[in-house]
Amino acid sequence: MRVFAPTTMFAFASAIRLTAPLLAVTALAACGKAPPAAPPVPPPVEVTVVTLAPATVTLARELPGRTSPSLIAEIRPQANGIVKKRLFDEGGRVKAGQVLYQLDDAIPRANDASARAALLRAQATLENARLTAARSAELVRIDAVSRQDNEASVAALKQAEADLASAKANVETSSATLAYSRITSPISGRIGRSSVTQGALVTANQAAALATVQQLDPMFVDVTQSSAEWLELRKELASGRLEAARDVPVTLFLEDGSRYPQPGKLDFSDVTVDPATGSFLVRIVVPNPDDVLLPGMYVRAELAGAVQQNAILVPQQGVARDPKGNASVMVVGADSKAEVRPIKAFRAIGDRWLVESGLAAGDRVIVEGLQKIRPGVAVHAAEAKAQPPAAPAPR
Repeated sequence: MRVFAPTTMFAFASAIRLTAPLLAVTALAACGKAPPAAPPVPPPVEVTVVTLAPATVTLARELPGRTSPSLIAEIRPQANGIVKKRLFDEGGRVKAGQVLYQLDDAIPRANDASARAALLRAQATLENARLTAARSAELVRIDAVSRQDNEASVAALKQAEADLASAKANVETSSATLAYSRITSPISGRIGRSSVTQGALVTANQAAALATVQQLDPMFVDVTQSSAEWLELRKELASGRLEAARDVPVTLFLEDGSRYPQPGKLDFSDVTVDPATGSFLVRIVVPNPDDVLLPGMYVRAELAGAVQQNAILVPQQGVARDPKGNASVMVVGADSKAEVRPIKAFRAIGDRWLVESGLAAGDRVIVEGLQKIRPGVAVHAAEAKAQPPAAPAPR
């Protein structure tokens, strides 16, 4: 075993004490990292924007309604008789004055012939009384007849004139009764099924109608509008924010959602509000040349109520809503960075929202590329294709 001298041991320990700090510094320097470099700036994100411009928008209200014929005639007999013939096709078209039923007219025809014979007799009696009165007037001047006889001849003449007037009235009555045996249609239109057949007995002014004729061109559409909405519209018109829409055609949509090709026209609004529903009747007149509309059909009518000038419309694809329903859009700011803009938009017009506040003309709303950006991100905006003009807005 090797033994070191004390002097040598002291020198070795001193060397270790001097070398250890240098080794520690060297090790720390070897293990240390260089300061991180700044991250590269990402390029602007490509997005598509729509530059908002003011537009004139017609505000409309879509209301439910039912169709009804413009004229209805219930056919009833005005004389008693047996139905001899039915002279129309059920479900077909009839014209005003067309004969629908022929009743047995044997008795009315005989009564008419008797009344006309009585008229001829009254005419003959009147002529004889007129000649007698004329002769009596000449003879009384020469005292060939008494004054009493002359007055009697004058009275007979007047009675003959009254009898003739009565006979004429009887002829008119018998002619009307005979005419009532031919039951005609008072209007033109489509006729429904017949409630009687040949051989049935009908009576004058009976409660049950023989058939019903309905005029289907034009057709009425009766819709109901809320009185509260009407009051709101009046306030907006009075404030000047909206203008009244005049002579704007009414658009109808059928039960299957298709658009009816013929435009309608507002006829009148009722003056009484139904207390049970809080609404009032609005009647629309619409042409129906092809009988597409039938009585009782459910339709939806789009009525233009007002016009808004300088309206701001934003595509629906660019509008986001939070769980509370608050709407917002992403716009391109002045520094070409995306920013969130809260808006108020509660009315849809086609595929766009009518903005009440939060946006102005000239703002660039991002409609494509929203999933790639967040507020504050630099963007490169490209303008979207031109949008078609806005359709009337349902209120």
